[in-house]
Amino acid sequence: MQIVTVEAFGGTENLRVDQRPTPSPGPGQVRVKVTSIGLNHADLMARRGEYRLVSGDPPFTPGIEAGGLVDCLGEGVTSVSAGQRVILGPHAPRRAPGMTSDVGGGTYRSHYICAAEDVVPAPDAIADDQLGAIWLPYLTAWGCLVWKQNLKPGQFVAIPAASSSVGLAAGQVARHCGAVPIGMTTSASKVEALKAMPEFDFAHLVVTRDQSGKQTSWHRDLKRITGGRGVDAFFDPVAAGEFLDMEIRALAQFGTIWVYGLLGEPGKVDVTPLIRKHAAIRGWVLGEIVAAGNPPLSDALAAILKGFETGVYRQRTAKSFPLSRVREAHEEMEKGNHIGKLVLVPDSHE
Repeated sequence: MQIVTVEAFGGTENLRVDQRPTPSPGPGQVRVKVTSIGLNHADLMARRGEYRLVSGDPPFTPGIEAGGLVDCLGEGVTSVSAGQRVILGPHAPRRAPGMTSDVGGGTYRSHYICAAEDVVPAPDAIADDQLGAIWLPYLTAWGCLVWKQNLKPGQFVAIPAASSSVGLAAGQVARHCGAVPIGMTTSASKVEALKAMPEFDFAHLVVTRDQSGKQTSWHRDLKRITGGRGVDAFFDPVAAGEFLDMEIRALAQFGTIWVYGLLGEPGKVDVTPLIRKHAAIRGWVLGEIVAAGNPPLSDALAAILKGFETGVYRQRTAKSFPLSRVREAHEEMEKGNHIGKLVLVPDSHE
């Protein structure tokens, strides 16, 4: 099988692609012939040594998403069948520090072995090159906006990093709830590109930086869009420093800023308006709903799959890379110019 290893923390030069014997599943396990692997910022953080609690020390295989076809069943498996299209569930990539086993671990590989209960049958509406690109964006958005925020019809939701896979998913989730999604992007050049996409589901778009790269007074745009009321919820991977300061100013009474990433630059923040508005800043990670178990996890997975079956949810692939070009894929993600999801495809499927 084809497999990627991080040999040492640091740059993309530490990503190595190898060929190893393809392992066989044990009792209660299945082997998935991977057709697609979602690329995520967590993978870049793991490579750089910023995610050691999950990755452990090198050498390790990165990756937290994948999907494909079941091509081998272990003894006693009856819940799935050979040839069935599946998505690795969020429990599958269990990466204990120092894990070197062929079972579990990072998903950057052409064949993946896991427990049979850790794969989820995929509807036909999800293409093979999308099977490995679903859970992180949609479960991150659904878990926060539906499960935690309990988003209501008519509420305003501001979504920074609107061109990211998670941002696009959040716009669709919010719209499906009857809320008013406001996409936020740093680049005016992305606005027309976003509007032209069938995956576009934002009611409004706001540009947060001018041509010189300086932050605009975008909080005033949000106040105007909301008729002076302010935003009920921010769903944000950027919140920090001056950006967070403006978000607090743009919040409605009893509003919430959900922080799910670490893309912003830390800086001084004035929390005085937060107190006056009886508002809150809360952290969110996908692991919370995974750890909560069933329900709410089973409810989330069922809702997401149904959304794809009915066409309510539509993932966008910005670009696909052969797994052998994983270094190039990481470099592309670090530039941050893409719109949607970057996907890795094992070379045997190219």
